[in-house]
Amino acid sequence: MPYLRSGLSLLDVGCGPGTITVDLARRVAPGSVIGVDRERAVIAEATRLLDAGNVGNVQFKPADVYSLEFDDQSFDVVHAHQVLQHLTDPVAALVEMRRVVREGGIVAVRDSDYGGFVWAPTDPLLDRWMQLYHDVCRRNGADADAGRHLLTWARAAGFDGIVATSSTWTFADASTRRWWGGLWAERVTRSSLADQAVDYGLSTEHELRAISRSWLRWAEQDDGFFAVLHVELIARRK
Repeated sequence: MPYLRSGLSLLDVGCGPGTITVDLARRVAPGSVIGVDRERAVIAEATRLLDAGNVGNVQFKPADVYSLEFDDQSFDVVHAHQVLQHLTDPVAALVEMRRVVREGGIVAVRDSDYGGFVWAPTDPLLDRWMQLYHDVCRRNGADADAGRHLLTWARAAGFDGIVATSSTWTFADASTRRWWGGLWAERVTRSSLADQAVDYGLSTEHELRAISRSWLRWAEQDDGFFAVLHVELIARRK
């Protein structure tokens, strides 16, 4: 946030439904902002978000992170939130982000590190959830522990002068536990993660329903605690 100012041009890679993109657009207005995602359905959802708010400096487009359809040095800022952990070649994606950012501009990336998550009380089914998540990611050629590798990947992509930081999300009161627990209770049974866990032979629908119930039980416990580790980089192109 300290690097953003009025008038900057910004590319949000893997923008999803566009909520972060729109907030960034308000902070750099009247600078132009483009949000890109590979899923056309997601881009359609993000575009509908513009109809509900007074944001005139944003557009959303489908795009491939490995081959962005923009000229060299097109943007002052390239931003990617929770994207690299899902990619089979994060270094290639960072090379492409570096290509489209101007000299003196920044690439800002943030990814969680599942291996750094901690929670209480202990529950064998939540341990199993963590194992399954890692197993599915590995089968997809991705890395659930991306956070710890961001600095290595950015250096391999040609960046130097990188600032690395970390932060956490904490879910430790009734409302945040209900949100986080409910999110994963649904995701573990109704998402691509669930479909792939079954399709790959890593789990069963019966087991996934049991894990879902475990998430809901965790959310109702007064001593329930969950901390999510993130790693962030600011990489300036010189």
